[in-house]
Amino acid sequence: MPMGIFRVCLVVITAIVNHPLLFPKENGTIPENAEEIIQKMKEREESLRLEKLRLEREIAEQEATHKALEKAEEVVEESKEGTVQWDMWTALSMVIFLLIELWRQDFQEGNWQDTGGEEDDMAVLGKAFKGVAFPDKAILASFYEKRILGTTGEMARMREMVEGFADDLLEALRSVCNRDADMEVEDCMGVGSMYENWRVRKPFVCDLIVPFAPPEPYCFRSQTWCSGDSFPPDEQGYGTIKVCRADEDVTGCICDKTKLGEDMLCLLHSQANTTRLSSEMEDLLCFKNTQYLDADQVMKWFQIAVTKAWNRISHKYEFDLSFSLLDSPGALKIKFRSGKSIAFNLTPVVQYENSDVYFISHFPRSGLATDLSSSTHWFLTFAVYERRFIQLVSKTLPVNACHVSCLQILSFLHGKQCSLTGPSGLTNYHLKTVMLHLLQARPSQDWVPEKLEARLQDMLKFLEKCLHEKKLYHFFIGNGKVPAELGFPIIFQRAEPLNLFRPFVLHRDIYRKTVDTFHEMLRNTSALINEYTMHIPLAHTNGIHKESL
Repeated sequence: MPMGIFRVCLVVITAIVNHPLLFPKENGTIPENAEEIIQKMKEREESLRLEKLRLEREIAEQEATHKALEKAEEVVEESKEGTVQWDMWTALSMVIFLLIELWRQDFQEGNWQDTGGEEDDMAVLGKAFKGVAFPDKAILASFYEKRILGTTGEMARMREMVEGFADDLLEALRSVCNRDADMEVEDCMGVGSMYENWRVRKPFVCDLIVPFAPPEPYCFRSQTWCSGDSFPPDEQGYGTIKVCRADEDVTGCICDKTKLGEDMLCLLHSQANTTRLSSEMEDLLCFKNTQYLDADQVMKWFQIAVTKAWNRISHKYEFDLSFSLLDSPGALKIKFRSGKSIAFNLTPVVQYENSDVYFISHFPRSGLATDLSSSTHWFLTFAVYERRFIQLVSKTLPVNACHVSCLQILSFLHGKQCSLTGPSGLTNYHLKTVMLHLLQARPSQDWVPEKLEARLQDMLKFLEKCLHEKKLYHFFIGNGKVPAELGFPIIFQRAEPLNLFRPFVLHRDIYRKTVDTFHEMLRNTSALINEYTMHIPLAHTNGIHKESL
């Protein structure tokens, strides 16, 4: 803009200086062609005037452009400030939303046991019950008395026989093992439905777990998915077992963490010592070139040891013993000469620290543990605490409480439905977990025998809700309300709840089959109960009453 003003001034000065009237010629005469000169001067003046107007327009345009640029800069700055403020408010809103969502999830997980305590919730959940004719109290009581109650005496006799034989077999196993090199086998313990008195379907199978420990000077050091290290989602509920010397530092040798020079040698882990250590670990049933206990190696060792033990004592018995399942190390079957048989599971386990939680090598087709690619990952079983919890709660319930009866009827119905339409993703362990949740959620007076029908419907509605949400949490893991009398390890109470229905999220076909089977079971409930109630002879019923007395 200053340059434009300068140019205008220069044109004006030039016009003034060259004006003929300002500097006339000396003779003072007007030339003959004065009119032509005047005309030319006018034309020159007109051209200068036009040039001045053009320059003024350029100056005005430059000023307008400058003002527009300044205004645009102001708008940009204001927009930046507005964007910053908007971004700040957006970020703040997102943070508040995330905090609310996290609080909602924590609230749900913190109160996942408090289901079944409100009648209104149960009424909302039972959508599948619309149009379903459910048996009344009298029919349910008659069905339970005639069909299920009579199995109690048979289960007790079978438990006694299996436990006695298992103790004799394990004693023989200890005698054939090398006490200085082989694993040390402890006494067996009974777990599961046969020892919790709710098994209803035949064949009856006793589940026994056998803790074992390494020979001296070795020991087991276990690590679970909730001990701090990250485990993938499909390994939740698992852990690893490391075989170490009792005097070995837990942190390990420094040569594993520091790169030694070429002229330095670790006296503990030289090549010869490493080879010898690897051989020792394989003898201690570890995975190749590691110190982690291998479930497959344990299975082979246990089967060989049981076979040797049976060969030593077989002459004392008038029956045969064989392995009934190839994929389970202790699935055994007793075959009598009469053709009858008794099946039981004798499964090796490793104790977790000083608790009654155990790492189990294999589950005998229970549907609890998913197959992992690594045989060094062991599933944790809380079966001992589950049995203790049922016994503890039963002491506070009314006489002849209906909690076990509900579980037995539900297990019977599900088993019969699966025999009609094929297996589903539900297992008896899922059904027991539902009962455990309701036992904790409902007051003791709700379990009187007269409320059998209501509590059975509660279990079915709770199971329907869990199937709908694809969420059934493990009763002990993440449950901060476990009674202190059980002495349950605090590390598992503080862990994240473990969803037993997670496979339904990954396998939609199994989920759909399970839901269809459940709904079909609801529709057939009344027919199944009526059929099995009506077709039991009266003489057989009287015999059951006498036996139970």
